[in-house]
Amino acid sequence: MTRKLAAYAAGLMACSAITAPAFAQDNEAQAGPAPQADDSVIIVTATRRAQDVQDIPIAVTAISPQALDNQGVDNIREVTDLAPSFTSSQAQIASGSVVLRIRGVGTTSNNIGFESAVGIFIDGAYQSRPGVALNEFVDIERVEVLRGPQGTLFGRNTSAGALNITTKRPELDAFGGFVNAGYGNFDEISLQGAVNVPLVQDSLALRVTGAYRKRDGFLDIVDDTGTVIGDTNDVDQYLVRAQLGFEGDSGLRGRLIADFSNSTSSCCGAVELYQAPAVTNGAYAAVGLGANGGNGQPLVSTNPFGQSEFREILQNRVVSANFAPQADIDNYGLTGEVEFPLSDSADLIFIGSYRKFENEEFYDSDFTANDIFNVGIDGEIETWTAELRVQGEAMGGALNYMIGGFFADEQIDSTTTFLLGSEYDANTGALFGGLAGPAPIQLFTGVDPNGTRTLNRFQQDAQSYAIFTNNTLEIADGLELTLGLRYIWEEKSGGFTQTETNNQICPATLAATAAGAIPAPLQGGLFALGCFGFAAPADLPQAAVLPLVRTFQENFDDEELIYTARLGYEFANAPINIYASFTHGIKAGGINLDTTAALNGVSAQFLSEEVDAYEIGFKSRLIDDALTLNIAAFYEEFQNFQVLEFTGLAFETFNVPLAESQGVEIESLFRVSPELSVTASATILDASYPDDCAGAQTNVLSVAALCGFDLTNAPSVIAIMGANYEQPIGNGMEFFFAGQVRIEGDQRTSTQALDTAAIASGSFIADNGGLQGAIAAARENGLIIGDIQDGQEFVNVRAGLRFNDGAYSIEGFVNNLTDNVVRGVTFNTTLRGTGGFNSRSRSAFSLQPRTYGVVVRAKF
Repeated sequence: MTRKLAAYAAGLMACSAITAPAFAQDNEAQAGPAPQADDSVIIVTATRRAQDVQDIPIAVTAISPQALDNQGVDNIREVTDLAPSFTSSQAQIASGSVVLRIRGVGTTSNNIGFESAVGIFIDGAYQSRPGVALNEFVDIERVEVLRGPQGTLFGRNTSAGALNITTKRPELDAFGGFVNAGYGNFDEISLQGAVNVPLVQDSLALRVTGAYRKRDGFLDIVDDTGTVIGDTNDVDQYLVRAQLGFEGDSGLRGRLIADFSNSTSSCCGAVELYQAPAVTNGAYAAVGLGANGGNGQPLVSTNPFGQSEFREILQNRVVSANFAPQADIDNYGLTGEVEFPLSDSADLIFIGSYRKFENEEFYDSDFTANDIFNVGIDGEIETWTAELRVQGEAMGGALNYMIGGFFADEQIDSTTTFLLGSEYDANTGALFGGLAGPAPIQLFTGVDPNGTRTLNRFQQDAQSYAIFTNNTLEIADGLELTLGLRYIWEEKSGGFTQTETNNQICPATLAATAAGAIPAPLQGGLFALGCFGFAAPADLPQAAVLPLVRTFQENFDDEELIYTARLGYEFANAPINIYASFTHGIKAGGINLDTTAALNGVSAQFLSEEVDAYEIGFKSRLIDDALTLNIAAFYEEFQNFQVLEFTGLAFETFNVPLAESQGVEIESLFRVSPELSVTASATILDASYPDDCAGAQTNVLSVAALCGFDLTNAPSVIAIMGANYEQPIGNGMEFFFAGQVRIEGDQRTSTQALDTAAIASGSFIADNGGLQGAIAAARENGLIIGDIQDGQEFVNVRAGLRFNDGAYSIEGFVNNLTDNVVRGVTFNTTLRGTGGFNSRSRSAFSLQPRTYGVVVRAKF
């Protein structure tokens, strides 16, 4: 491991002159000019104490409000523009398919039962799912990206890292505020603003913040004739946040925060990249179904496992569906933060929160223009959290201590409606090679699938308890030892019930099979489609012997000791810090809240994900503080890594015994002159399933087939280079320019790496001497799924003028200047011939194209 990390470090230093970075400056928020006097000092609270980021021996990227404005960061996902070790993706639905990753590690899932490997904390309060934190980024004081497992500092333990987001506090002594207005392509309109009003001078103040954003979709939706019927991937949302800040003569201080946001954004359309042979060989035409490709053409690609040029397909920005996705999402809550001094050297701090997340969504889940399979969601997540801690100093300031407790209660209640459309049976005929005449399900069962409707309800009651401590002792001049402990208890109870179904096709299919009315070659396919898991009736008698849907109710319990040890040294005669650390972390397991979770009577539970993380780091200010340079090398080993994979017919959840993430991170800021600063950062990463990742599960195909491949959306290199230039031009005016390029290496865009359906079908395993031989043969025969997004670059630029010493400004921006349209997540197209039909169809969600516009800002 040491040799590998050393090689990474050597390679990184060799190319640091050309790699690209984003290192945050602590500049004034909103429209004001960027102060130059002391931008080397960035105060963060990553250790639960206000400290200069250069003085804390942990890997953290601090991002200021000015940096967020310079890059046009509107939500959490776009923090990727400023932190090379942080990536994100979104797929399928607006509310529950956001995946955040740090150092290549995240939870690949749109399952409401999965928690995120990257925790989100807003004003100290834990947000239980990434989807509940996609609000507008407005009136933000600071964003901190903590890299590596967390648990002894923050209220909720996470296995990959955390985002610590702090909104701007009410100012007790001054009236003021700001307003921003913008207009961009795709008819984007944005408004942001805040007003701060002292109610009792120096004691009580009110701060009200609001934001509104509306933008047309950048993907056109076409029907099966190629006619545009609407658009998707639009934005239509608003946020209101009100804060009461207070401070008393006794030192008691705090704030009460209430917020509400609503989004009716349409998300997300998928472009069909590869079409199954059933489409390209005329089988769909034979049953009377028109072209259904993402660009309205009958042919996209017939080779789902090789490399191909997708740019032209994606550049068309056209997807197929029979209607636009619909969503109505409310997210609201209360957060209370109180700090009470117990003495001159100790404080009692309480943070409590209540959140309610409600979503109603309806979307075309087959992602084609044919009316095959539609899904509606009506759900809510209700979360209470409470954190109490005592922290302070002792031993003459040599010891900084913290002792705390945390509690979270989460209630999930979600009903999913599955609808089979008017062309479901014709689609079945196409999958059977283009059977003309009567559709096969009706032909053999006498039942028309059209209008089949099933309501499945998922509920979970979860509690998390923890006690934790984190203590730093200066054991010699400049030498500090940090020890942290956390003990957690996790309790979850959840399950799946079916509240309504009119499904008659599955019982009829089973009866026809038992009576011998279905020819033997068609029985397997008709069973899979006649008893399609998401829409099938639950708990049929045949479920005792067949893979049919079963309701379930399960309990999950776990407890674990989390611990960290860190040694840091600050040189007396130079602004240089070095540190080394070890952390054992965990992310809770739970219950797979999915319709197909208990097929064949298996348990719906998945195990907790554990991680052992090693890190060494170097932080410095050099050349009379003109250069800030930070380097960290890390190795993280995950046990029972949580994975969810969509097969085209069902969601499969499992734990991979072993996964790894290792590499080197560099962040630098060079203040060339008072007017010009240049940033450079990079992450060189190897995040993968090692060759022996299956452990004792070598007989489990879904696990063993991942070994030797990279983790999803984990490029081996991410580099960011940027520049910020500010030049006074007289009379209180200033010209400014900010530009950067983010470069990403090749990355796998799906979890699936080998064609497991082809391996499992027929006699492939027997002919190759068992499962391991079949996996080796699959690699040799090219049955590797080519969901690789080639290396890419994104260029953002912003320039403008500030007036009246920064009180007003006007600026223009272009994001993704080169219009580099690429895919983010690739998946098996639903009911398009995947699985046992041995035909492949792959679709992908496209990232945002070039956007541009103008923004006007004013402070008062």
